[in-house]
Amino acid sequence: MVHFPGGKRPKICLTRRWPEAVEARLRVSYDVTPNETDIPLDPAQLAEAIRTHDALCPTVADAITREMLSAPDRRVRIIGNFGVGFEHIDLAAAREFGVAVSNTPDVLTEATADIAMTLMLMAMRRAGEAERALRSGKWGGWGPTNFLGQSLAGKTLGLVGFGRIARATARRAGAFGMRIAYHSRREAPDMPPHAYFADLGALAAEADVLSLHAPGGAETRHMVDAALLARMPAHAVLVNTGRGSLVDEAALALALKERRIAAAGLDVYEAEPEVHPALLDLPNAVLLPHLGSATIETRTAMGMKVADNLDRFFAGEPLLDPVG
Repeated sequence: MVHFPGGKRPKICLTRRWPEAVEARLRVSYDVTPNETDIPLDPAQLAEAIRTHDALCPTVADAITREMLSAPDRRVRIIGNFGVGFEHIDLAAAREFGVAVSNTPDVLTEATADIAMTLMLMAMRRAGEAERALRSGKWGGWGPTNFLGQSLAGKTLGLVGFGRIARATARRAGAFGMRIAYHSRREAPDMPPHAYFADLGALAAEADVLSLHAPGGAETRHMVDAALLARMPAHAVLVNTGRGSLVDEAALALALKERRIAAAGLDVYEAEPEVHPALLDLPNAVLLPHLGSATIETRTAMGMKVADNLDRFFAGEPLLDPVG
């Protein structure tokens, strides 16, 4: 048990259910309010939690606004975010009103890179399309030209963003015999012989697979738009395990429908849990329900990181993973 100044157990709200081991740890030291329904809270429920709890522990699905944080009867003093991305939290308002924010870096790198490779393989080899044909009874048996896809070996993987997850993806792709190129704000001198592209459009024109790993926010919103998609080769594949806001989904759906690019593999969406309806019926779109960090090991580690940050905050110590 963690002992806090004053001896009072802080009251914390979990906006979704967390792995059992994490919830059990939290209950030892905190008065925990879990979301028993495991359905995302609406804005009114989030605002109420901010007024009645010392800590709010949201996910990427929970928009924490200035209006919520500026409430005169706000009780929350820390937002322990369950995830790395924090564009759903108004950080400027959190700073202004003295609300600390933490996140969970490092622990979901490998699991998310695994999903990037999963999407890459599924899209390149038409695995989703082929499985649907088999399950529907439309598979007529093996044939020399059935479901012909593309090999990863010898292809160029273009990484947009070159942080931890992109680098982990690069390691995996290298084992498949892919060449690695990347675009980021600055060149990474520690990563030769990977090719650096200062211009995103130039990378899109060269890549056989374009994999998105950039952060969300206004600066990167719709960085993959109709103009960028037009730069991609007709055989190219787009993969997104970064943020849904990076892609203009309407433009992507049209490019896929008209076969101006070969396929796309998506794990994140602009208006989650909604998916652009034009994507749903496209055979060359591989769609996963935000599985990037969805392993028992990773989600447990994420929750434990939140718990570590809460322990330090309520003990009056610096956060391990401060944001903003």
